Amino acid sequence: MAITEKNIMNRLYLVAGGLLVLAIAVVVKLVDIQMVEGEKYKELALSQTEKMFTIEPNRGNLYSEDGSLLAASVPKYEIRFDAQTVSQENFQDNVAALSDSLGVLFNRPSSYYRQLFRKARANGNRYKLVARNVGYLDYVRIKQFPLFNLGPYKGGFIETHRVVREYPLGKMAARSIGYERVDENGYYTRVGLDGAFGESYLRGKEGKRLKQKIAKGQWKPVGLDNIVEPQDGLDVVSTIDINIQDIAHHELLRQLEKYKADHGCVVVMETKTGEIKAISNLGRTSEGKYYEKLNYAVGESHEPGSTFKLMSLVAALEDKVVDTSTVIDTEKGRYRIYDGVVKDTKWGGYGKITLSKAFAVSSNTAFARIINKNYKEQPEKFVNRLMNMGLHKKLDLPIIGEGDPVIRYPGDKGWSGISLGWMSHGYEVSLTPIQTLAFYNAIANDGEYVKPRLIQEVREGNKVLKRFDKEVLNSSICSKETVKKAQQLLKDVVEKDYGTGHRMYSKNFSMAGKTGTTQKNYVEKNPDKLAYISSFAGYFPADNPKYSCIVVIHEPDKEEGYYGADVSGPVFKSMAQKIHAISPMVDEVDIKTIEDKDLEKQYQQYYAQVQKKYNTVPNVKGMSGMDAVSLLENLGIEVEVHGNGKVKNQSVNQGTNIKQVKKIVLQLS
Repeated sequence: MAITEKNIMNRLYLVAGGLLVLAIAVVVKLVDIQMVEGEKYKELALSQTEKMFTIEPNRGNLYSEDGSLLAASVPKYEIRFDAQTVSQENFQDNVAALSDSLGVLFNRPSSYYRQLFRKARANGNRYKLVARNVGYLDYVRIKQFPLFNLGPYKGGFIETHRVVREYPLGKMAARSIGYERVDENGYYTRVGLDGAFGESYLRGKEGKRLKQKIAKGQWKPVGLDNIVEPQDGLDVVSTIDINIQDIAHHELLRQLEKYKADHGCVVVMETKTGEIKAISNLGRTSEGKYYEKLNYAVGESHEPGSTFKLMSLVAALEDKVVDTSTVIDTEKGRYRIYDGVVKDTKWGGYGKITLSKAFAVSSNTAFARIINKNYKEQPEKFVNRLMNMGLHKKLDLPIIGEGDPVIRYPGDKGWSGISLGWMSHGYEVSLTPIQTLAFYNAIANDGEYVKPRLIQEVREGNKVLKRFDKEVLNSSICSKETVKKAQQLLKDVVEKDYGTGHRMYSKNFSMAGKTGTTQKNYVEKNPDKLAYISSFAGYFPADNPKYSCIVVIHEPDKEEGYYGADVSGPVFKSMAQKIHAISPMVDEVDIKTIEDKDLEKQYQQYYAQVQKKYNTVPNVKGMSGMDAVSLLENLGIEVEVHGNGKVKNQSVNQGTNIKQVKKIVLQLS
């Protein structure tokens, strides 16, 4: 019996010791949780109920050169109601007036909002949706409505907002104006001007705001203020002229529809500064409609065809292997180089013609013969000349996606014995439309090669933070002598009756440029599948260029036409004339340099006359009609005038008392 009691006591001690150890362990763990891991669990708990959210800043506006909006950030507000924070007294006193005000604003029955608020009150809803996509002005009004004007705690007013990018021009120039988007992984897609200047100027800096998780997974803002205030982006003023942009868009669209083409582009650039005034890119949908699918002008590098003959011409003139008077035999329109045959569009060729006429009629054989004959022993000399003019380099435009120019060098992959002949008239080379235009603009600009520019300045409100001036890539791509010759030959294309662009000629308005017609898939055996690129590059007015322009149209319907002179040329002409008509003509006259002795003498005579005090009618014969009328009317005499010029006769004789004269008739001649 004693042994049994001892065993029981031992067991009791053991159990008590175990409980003591367990209690100590629990206390130690509680201390550890409280003192050591407390912050960790506190943060974990808060992360489940509170979270920091990003506030998107207002993106800077993008403007045209005259201050018209091209892209703007517009805040859109969401209005919600916290029914639990409002006292019963405030709710009863204001809910009817609040419902009336909302009903008027949103054109809904007041009863709709009364029911909404009373139901939210009954259910204890802390985040009841009242309105979505509210504009800023309406948001300001709503904040002043009864009950809501008491704020978030007494009035239950909650607002959140997002920034929406809007484009006032709609689909016009949409690809060129562009956008910047970011996905859930933080990857940015940047297109056009909006994308090009987003990171550097337009984007702004994000803010931070604390929100609390409430029912149904919704997050309600905590407090009145943001943790970190967002910083709005800067405004960018582009070089785009919306009037010229409108002309470019509609002229291109009209021609694409007429020729049922696949796509096309137009670029207009100010000659002296390189400022891009318009850039339009339109592609065809499966339904036959056109919209801005891709930025073809900047991104699409392709064989330019005959517009490249200007580059070959400048190279040959600069190396003095030919002159404009050099006679070339076009050999019945066929010129063989090894196993390749260069062909003219005119069957039978043009016979023996000068280089100047070969350029005007766009003879492929003439240019192939010139370049192949004079450079075949040193092909690198021709290519070096092209590269010295910068044709192998990108323009390094801010718009992402500029296409690569292709100017092959002897020994490069794809170079062969026929390369010189094919390069001479725009094959086996590749340029984007804007790269081709930059070269034509250099010729219009007397050899100065300027970089196309899309931005004028960066602003913060009305304050200009940064201005962008023209950037010269090459002060002289060739000699002045070569430039003058090239300018004349570009004029001949339009002005000579045999020039490929002669139908563009207007006696009232001068233009210069070059047509281009390129076979797009010339390796295709089936002639029905052959496609063409029609282009025209040039500038206007021809003698004092203000703008350069390129028009490129891909795959026009061959039954309607495909030559550059027929398809792209009319777009260039119509645009040039309309742009010229809306461009102000400013003639500055230095008055100080003008000396008209007769005019000065007449003025001195008139001045002397008006200084006198008259009691009788003066002799105004020989005075200009304007001076005579002024003098006599100042004396209180009514004047009637016949004719123009100087006073020949006056109806009242000199010396007649003024008091007796009411009217005098002047005969001018």
